[in-house]
Amino acid sequence: MTECQEQGDFYELIPILIRELVARLNDENVEALKAAHKAFAALSKNVAAEELVNHVEFMRNQIASLVSDARRRKGGVGDGEFLLPGFNLPKGLEPLLPIYQRGILYGTPSIREASAAGLGEVISLTAAKFLAGPLIIKMTGPLLRIVGDRNPSNVKIAILKTLGLILVKGGAALRAFVPQFQTTFVKALADPSRQVRVEAIGALGLLMPLSTRVDPLLKELVSGAVGKSIGSDTVGIVAVQAATLEALAVVLKHGGKKAKLPDTIPSALTVSQELLGHSEESIREASGKVMGIACDILGVETTVDVVRQTILQADGDSGELRHGKACAIRRILSEPIGGQLDDSILSDLRDLSLDYMKDDKPVVKLAGCIAVGPVVARSADPTSTLRNLEPELLAVMGNSKEKLETHQAIASGLCLALLLSNVENRVDFFGLEMMNASLKLAMSGAQRVQFAFNDVLYLALDVANGQDGLDYYTSIAMFENSKQMKSVYSKVLSKKRKITIMDD
Repeated sequence: MTECQEQGDFYELIPILIRELVARLNDENVEALKAAHKAFAALSKNVAAEELVNHVEFMRNQIASLVSDARRRKGGVGDGEFLLPGFNLPKGLEPLLPIYQRGILYGTPSIREASAAGLGEVISLTAAKFLAGPLIIKMTGPLLRIVGDRNPSNVKIAILKTLGLILVKGGAALRAFVPQFQTTFVKALADPSRQVRVEAIGALGLLMPLSTRVDPLLKELVSGAVGKSIGSDTVGIVAVQAATLEALAVVLKHGGKKAKLPDTIPSALTVSQELLGHSEESIREASGKVMGIACDILGVETTVDVVRQTILQADGDSGELRHGKACAIRRILSEPIGGQLDDSILSDLRDLSLDYMKDDKPVVKLAGCIAVGPVVARSADPTSTLRNLEPELLAVMGNSKEKLETHQAIASGLCLALLLSNVENRVDFFGLEMMNASLKLAMSGAQRVQFAFNDVLYLALDVANGQDGLDYYTSIAMFENSKQMKSVYSKVLSKKRKITIMDD
């Protein structure tokens, strides 16, 4: 038998070797873990990387299956953080790096995607201390080099997600790469794929803890928001503007307080004011986000001026501008600065939000329904304010002819009211009628409405802090409602982990 034949026969066994070695990565015996690591290193060293990349998808599936079993077995962490013991050793990921790097740099589009995604998955299974130093840098270079190439969108998405994970785990070791990261993410804001743009926006937020010079980035994003510098021949200007505004909001949120030049944040506020009445809904919504965060950074005096001059001056506003203002009310009051506004300003914003809630334009009405929540929460007496608005809210919640989107918007507003108000007892704050109306909608036939009001009940019962909220509700509610609430609690609410509306 020739050497080539022997080598070929051995290559046929690679999937079996990978399967067995992956299975040992969660072994309880430390010596077995070390032996598996050593064997993986030998496999990686003695089999050419171009051969091993053909098995990347298989290796991903084996690791995913191992992790899933470990999470779900008795005593497992479920959906919590899980660190795979075989990777949490000194240089634990090093045997796998040549395989992923080869796939990322030289593989077909499908292998590039699998390699980038696979690298991200193993990074998420590894503690930061085992990624520190040269190892994390070895991972970063190939991804930054390849993401700008003419890759399909699914490859770019996988790469950007993995770069985000690297930023979370890598910390200060990656500071030298900040300019490359920044250039990569800003360029991706003009990508034809919406999901690529979304990943780039999130990645810019993750970059902010490492970035020390945010003024040039903010200036570039402000310029791009008005369509001057960031663009693409293949993407509509509206999509790029919206993505750039969303990125501007994220960078302001996570890095705006690092700005050193006096006109940096005011310029962001100005562009948000200019675009608040834009013809495109996505741009108006993103402008509201920028306005809220910029006001929070600039302080209460600036915020009061913005509210009075930009929002409360409402003589003959177009439907587009009314929608933009409703979005801005929500965003300003959802920021900490919203808690520093005086009662007279809040009273005017409440009246305006109620008008928007009854607007004949659907998009304005939906935004008004959401804005009412922060208005309630930021008032001097949230419970009293909610009681005053209760007839209006119950009229909408009890109207079966209302569109699903209206009920969803009411639910979003109520979630914000619950999250932002500092009340001792959320059930008392919400009131029995509102609790019962929310329960009814949580059990309605429309799935999207059910999901929305499940979130409301999760917050109203303060499920994250135990069963006291449920017990209190059942002590004051009618028997049938108590029975239904217990059923929703056990089947749905007790299984929820987090409400993300504040991150939207």
